[in-house]
Amino acid sequence: MATTAQTVRRKRRYTEEDLKRLPRDGYKYELVNGRIRQVPTGGRHGELGAGLTARLWNHVRRWAKVYDSSTGFRMNSGNIRSPDVSVLRKERLEGGKSPEDFIDGAPDLAVEIVSPSERPAEIYAKLGEYFESGAQEVWLIFPERKQVHRYTPSLQVQVLNENEVLTTPLLPDFELPLRELFEEA
Repeated sequence: MATTAQTVRRKRRYTEEDLKRLPRDGYKYELVNGRIRQVPTGGRHGELGAGLTARLWNHVRRWAKVYDSSTGFRMNSGNIRSPDVSVLRKERLEGGKSPEDFIDGAPDLAVEIVSPSERPAEIYAKLGEYFESGAQEVWLIFPERKQVHRYTPSLQVQVLNENEVLTTPLLPDFELPLRELFEEA
């Protein structure tokens, strides 16, 4: 009886180094479970992220850093996540300065602007990774619903609508009327 050898194709597991070698082509990429994922975003997504980044930067710049979606954070799982907007206390950075490389651990605040095409399982996997890696809060922004879901590490959630004001003990004295966040220019 003749046997034939079968070639087993294995999917290549990409590494952090592979992620670093990707072209700077304007797309957002993450390393998730050994795979590189392109995370497409549109204009409204970018507008919301830029507006929130500006507001946060003005509020925390003396004691924290604010990062955009191109910044990679090393999760405890080995994944590299890139929140749409993030805040990290300077005291967590060596010398209070941002490293050239990816940042170890999750930011104190991770913000994800949720696209209609994103699956809930993917969103909640990110949420869990952020908290397992040290995040203090995660905000999920749902532009179509004009809502913000503010999560804490115990997975308590506060759902805020466009007529409410977002505040948090994580950012003392920060107030964001959500109507201003969601208004279109």
